[in-house]
This record gives sequence, C-alpha cells and structure tokens, in this order.
Amino acid sequence: MNLKTHYLGLTLENPLIVGASPFCDNVAAARQLQDAGASAIVMRSLFEEQIDAEQKGLLQNTEGMADSNPEATSYFPSYNEYQLTPDHYLRQLAELKKALSIPVIASLNGCRPGGWTDYARRFEAAGANAVELNLYQLVTESNVAGDQVEAEMLETVANVVNCVKVPVAVKLSPFHTSPAHFAKALENVGAAGVVTFNRFYQPDFNIDDLEVHPHLRLSDSSELLLRLRWLAILSPQLRMSLAVSGGVHTTEDIVKALLAGAHGVQMVSVLLRHGPRIITTLLAGLNHWMEERGYESIEQLRGSMNLKRCPDPTAFERANYIRILQSWRV
Repeated sequence: MNLKTHYLGLTLENPLIVGASPFCDNVAAARQLQDAGASAIVMRSLFEEQIDAEQKGLLQNTEGMADSNPEATSYFPSYNEYQLTPDHYLRQLAELKKALSIPVIASLNGCRPGGWTDYARRFEAAGANAVELNLYQLVTESNVAGDQVEAEMLETVANVVNCVKVPVAVKLSPFHTSPAHFAKALENVGAAGVVTFNRFYQPDFNIDDLEVHPHLRLSDSSELLLRLRWLAILSPQLRMSLAVSGGVHTTEDIVKALLAGAHGVQMVSVLLRHGPRIITTLLAGLNHWMEERGYESIEQLRGSMNLKRCPDPTAFERANYIRILQSWRV
C-alpha cells in the first residue's frame, strides 16, 4: 500500500502530520512521534508579540499596539510565560533537525506586516523544511473593513514568502466572506499551501467574579465537518497543498479529509489524549480501509469526493442547506 503524499513540495511517507503543539518542546517526545509513524511535525508558534517584545521592550510594544492604552500591558503574557524565547526556539529547531529524519515545520503566528516576519529567514537558516504562518486575528474595530484586513494579511504572507526559499503554508480562519477567493489570492502571492482551519478559542464568562476566563478545550470529531466542506470546495480550485487541522481523531476522520482533498492531516488533540502510539493505530486503520476497498495509493483516493464534478457548487451548498432545514418535523 502506497501511503506517500506530497505536501508543500515535500514527499511524506504518509499523510499524518503532528500539528503545532508542545510536542516539539521535547526532542525525545518528538522522536517518539516519528517512531510511531508521524510523517512530519510542526513546532508550536513563535508569536509576533514575542518577537516585538524582545526587540523593542515589552512595555513599549504592548502600549504601542493598543494605541498607548496602559491596560494593554496586562493583556499579553509576561515574557517568561512563553514556553520558548525566540533564541531558544531557533536552538530547539536545530536540535530537532539533528534528531529527526522527518521534515520539521516551524510556525510563525502574527497578523500585521512588520519586522517580525524576518524570523522566517532565521527558521530557514536553522534548518526548517517549511514555515507555517498562522494568521490568527479577531478584528473588533467597527471601522476596519474586511478587505483592509485581508490586504494586510496578503502583505504579511508576501513578506514571508519573499524572504525564504523553503515553502510557506498559511493557516487560515474560516471566518472570511469568501474563503475560496482569499485562498486563491494567497496562492497568487506565493503561498505553497493552506491549512484549514485555525481553531477559534472562545473565552467564557465567570459570573461569580465577573471576569473573562480563557478556556482551552481539546477538539473532537464534530469540528471536522466545517473543514471537510471547505476542503471539498477548495481542492479542485487550487494548485497548492491543502492540510486539515482540527477534529481528526479516528481512521474515518482521516479518510474523510483525504476524500475531500487534503494532502496532509494534522493532529494534536488525539495525541494529547492518547499519546504517540495512536499514530500507529491510525495508520494501520487507514491501510486496512484502503485495502478493503481496492485503493492502492493516497493519490488514487485524494479528492475523490470534492466538488469538482458538481457543475454549480454554490447551488449545491444552498440546496443542501434548504433540504436539511426542511427535514425536521414536529
């Protein structure tokens, strides 16, 4: 059975990629994931705010970003709360490259154009096989238009792409008016791939102390549905690589992502719950599923359930929406 796939111009032994997570903080843990069958690994993100804080000083940076609002200094983690400082990040990347034979993908997290994007060049010098650019941003200002936000994101991506020779993937939010149009624009400025999607972390209210509490909940398979829809829409329209991130926990989840058009399948929550050995189990399940149905390779399977054969995907989506709502009876 040929499980090889091509992602970001890299030939991977199988589609299972360890997504951005704490696993890369420890070389021994990363090696366990490789031994279990992971085909590539993404480091946790280095943040725009971290880099700017180191370069400019934390107080000046946070006040400047929030239009000199003194309260902003409390919004961001203190410098020692970050798990990896920028210099430590580069050293860890170099150590991972020495210890592993699979590709190591470095991750930058930011949203606005700035000097922080130069760290992509440092990632490349430290040995990164690719860069994943995470564009996490929630726009709260009513006077900021969507096209302005996307223009800044495209400028950021172009800056990163133009300063490195290694491929650059962009991790997207699903909350764009036209994700397909924006993904195509990313391809046009040189992005080698898109990761669908960034998880949107939603804080909760504590009604006793009247404070907002950040809350991290691991994903489950229900989150995959949104990603399947957009993978199926994007895969016939783009030349670049596609990866899914969020909601992959079972062999069935992996198969669905591949059928929708994914080249790579990123996993984190399932590994945090069950440990590295789950990768071996999932790969065995993928092999078994493909053998039972006569598939000989991932390439034969990939994208066979996307919207390529649908003459009018917009009407198809609208029709399904109406049909689902009409299916309820009371």
